Amino acid sequence: MSYDEHTSSSFTYISQMGVWWIVLVVAVLTHTASAAVREYHWEVEYKYWSPDCKEGAVMTVNGEFPGPTIKAFAGDTIVVNLTNKLTTEGLVIHWHGIRQFGSPWADGAAGVTQCAINPGETFTYNFTVEKPGTHFYHGHYGMQRSAGLYGSLIVDVAKGKSERLRYDGEFNLLLSDWWHEAIPSQELGLSSKPMRWIGEAQSILINGRGQFNCSLAAQFSNNTSLPMCTFKEGDQCAPQILHVEPNKTYRIRLSSTTALASLNLAVQGHKLVVVEADGNYITPFTTDDIDIYSGESYSVLLTTDQDPSHNYYISVGVRGRKPNTTQALTILNYVTAPASKLPSSPPPVTPRWDDFERSKNFSKKIFSAMGSPSPPKKYRKRLILLNTQNLIDGYTKWAINNVSLVTPATPYLGSVKYNLKLGFNRKSPPRSYRMDYDIMNPPPFPNTTTGNGIYVFPFNVTVDVIIQNANVLKGIVSEIHPWHLHGHDFWVLGYGDGKFKPGIDEKTYNLKNPPLRNTAILYPYGWTAIRFVTDNPGVWFFHCHIEPHLHMGMGVVFAEGLNRIGKVPDEALGCGLTKQFLMNRNRN
Repeated sequence: MSYDEHTSSSFTYISQMGVWWIVLVVAVLTHTASAAVREYHWEVEYKYWSPDCKEGAVMTVNGEFPGPTIKAFAGDTIVVNLTNKLTTEGLVIHWHGIRQFGSPWADGAAGVTQCAINPGETFTYNFTVEKPGTHFYHGHYGMQRSAGLYGSLIVDVAKGKSERLRYDGEFNLLLSDWWHEAIPSQELGLSSKPMRWIGEAQSILINGRGQFNCSLAAQFSNNTSLPMCTFKEGDQCAPQILHVEPNKTYRIRLSSTTALASLNLAVQGHKLVVVEADGNYITPFTTDDIDIYSGESYSVLLTTDQDPSHNYYISVGVRGRKPNTTQALTILNYVTAPASKLPSSPPPVTPRWDDFERSKNFSKKIFSAMGSPSPPKKYRKRLILLNTQNLIDGYTKWAINNVSLVTPATPYLGSVKYNLKLGFNRKSPPRSYRMDYDIMNPPPFPNTTTGNGIYVFPFNVTVDVIIQNANVLKGIVSEIHPWHLHGHDFWVLGYGDGKFKPGIDEKTYNLKNPPLRNTAILYPYGWTAIRFVTDNPGVWFFHCHIEPHLHMGMGVVFAEGLNRIGKVPDEALGCGLTKQFLMNRNRN
């Protein structure tokens, strides 16, 4: 694996001046002379692949899995001409972590910001990446992310600017989970009565590669019962080895595109310094391992200060769910040792899956970097969103404030842009729930309803969202939910156990240096508070990033600054009611 060369080998974190936010805004509004237009032509189609040494159908981009990595500089314009070569499925791609200032139609959320791209059609995404960070892209139609439609999107600092982190090389690790059951079959099971759950993944993949039927650590009999892996040239499941020089510092960019699994990554014998979260610099802290949930991204710095005659395991294991999936492993190879030499001791043990206090403590270590923008001190609007598992006519669904989301045939963006009254239910969903609801037990009245209403906010107001977890339908269980907001970064103000208490729990908020994120974790039987400013005109998805949960209705939609939405290409909205509207308009 290649890496970029940098001039300094020591880790230095340069203090950020308070004016950086002003500079960022100026960068968004002006296209600097050094910015470039990076244009790509992509074709998406299924191919037979063996991600974990077992062949199956994988969704590829230009014949690659994972898809090609986009590398750009802050201020660049990205143009992707996307052709759908799937024979029977629509298609969109979401650019996860990109705010889409001025281009809400390019966000890539089917039914929200655009129509699905039909088989044989080409759609052009055109947007600006305004600030540096570690991001990724993925399918956002049905469960196509589970089918392998994802890749990395890396934005470096603008040309002529200095990267505040100092390191000698860079690696990019895209983490995902993989099933042998075809995705249409999984979708059918989730939509059946009774529901047929997808189960735990067969494999965890690192850059699209894993091992289902063998292990890189089979020599340690207590570690696994699987045989030792043997690979031949060209095997698609052979691990990508990270080659490093002794006494250097490397930036490892991590992103999780998992459909279900929460993960933990460790590098044997090495400390990790966490320096970036969801495309935002944070106050550095040192850890032995890192939890990463679906939709999150991080950068960590690793210094190669161990015995250079040895190699070391990189392990990725499942957290948050009772694991039935073998650790993913690859090798950190010191170039002073043979790449074929296996480590001399077992790989790191993944922390216990249900040690949620450990998980919370990790999240609570993340603070914004010095000089980052602080949140407004008060909110103007607030939502309290209760996450529950419910039934509709015997079908299992997820609901928010007792409404299970079903996106309409006409994308919301088209309905609000052209004032199409019948595009969706104009009545707002509930902004809270009954405070006597018992979150610690299964719902006494499990039935819910579907809906497609949205929350509409004025432009440039401060909004608080309290995400409240609860018990599932059966048993005494509460699940982890990573919530992702399109079109925004938000401040994570705090976490709490039990039911959120208005007027009391606000006193625990961190208003001094809360991290800016685009994905926030909701822990079992607890609450998470976020704050954002409605400064990006458009319509934006806010949803659980666990693929089957969103498929079953676990999401809401925010709209803001509707009278400020600019031009939207007709090609984005050529379905549902907007199709006829545009035909009539163009005819006139």
